[in-house]
Amino acid sequence: MAILNLFKNRRADEKAERASFGALLDGYSIEVMPRTAAKIENFREFLPAGMRVYIAHIDGTPIEDMVSTAKRLTDDGYAVMPHVPARLIRDKAMLEDWISRYVNEAGVSQALLLAGGLTSPRGELESSLQLLETGLFDRYGFKRLHVAGHPEGNKDIDKDGTTRLIDRALKFKQAYSENTDAEMAIVTQFAFDAGSITRWAERIAEAGVTLPIHLGVAGPTKLQTLIKFAISCGVGPSLSVLQRRAMDLSKLLIPYEPDEFLSEIANYKATHPQSLIEQIHVFPLGGIRASADWVNERKLKNRVATQ
Repeated sequence: MAILNLFKNRRADEKAERASFGALLDGYSIEVMPRTAAKIENFREFLPAGMRVYIAHIDGTPIEDMVSTAKRLTDDGYAVMPHVPARLIRDKAMLEDWISRYVNEAGVSQALLLAGGLTSPRGELESSLQLLETGLFDRYGFKRLHVAGHPEGNKDIDKDGTTRLIDRALKFKQAYSENTDAEMAIVTQFAFDAGSITRWAERIAEAGVTLPIHLGVAGPTKLQTLIKFAISCGVGPSLSVLQRRAMDLSKLLIPYEPDEFLSEIANYKATHPQSLIEQIHVFPLGGIRASADWVNERKLKNRVATQ
């Protein structure tokens, strides 16, 4: 009888873990670039209806390509959230032109505001704080605004190696969220060390931040590709996770998949229901279809396992 009870308890624990993992995948978002979107004939074959799709604005991408991609995705029924990188924008007039085109030509009402990857701004705008301060997103009736979060720091912002300026900016964004009609959330860079994420989430919550966190997750891809992206994006402590994996020859030749990382996050959420971590945002480093297929397969497996 004791063995039977042990088996039942273990089975119940496994089902609970599966349910937590599946819940974390629900409502996930993903991002595309105009040049990769152009290669996809039909997003509706693999992306759930109504999901949020970010459009990454890479330096050199014409605003016309951004707007046309946004219109296509909006017409397909997706909640479109283009990146608005401050350092690519010359001035407030240029920003208003972009916003007007997104709203009037593509029906956009959401945006991710960020500084952008340039080391030097093209004009007078250089941070997401300045984008918010223009008041243009409120004036044009944006319903949702996301801002960037940096669980492992950002050397472009806090060059002294601390999180002082990042923390100050996050507190400003928190204050702004309390005075705007737009819903706001934090979307983070992808990471691989669950502990660094949960510690950061707890720290900002203790500092008074209540904005929900949409956790950046790298989709399945080759380990070598992932390490390259991690280095270029300035991933911090998480890089050691990849380096340890690279030393294991049995794992070196198979694609990275974020199951272990997400299982740790899901288990944390299950035991910390008040956590700011709300959902995940997938960076499709190995291709948007491959990432979407991975999420869809995991959701199906978890649904079957919990029945």
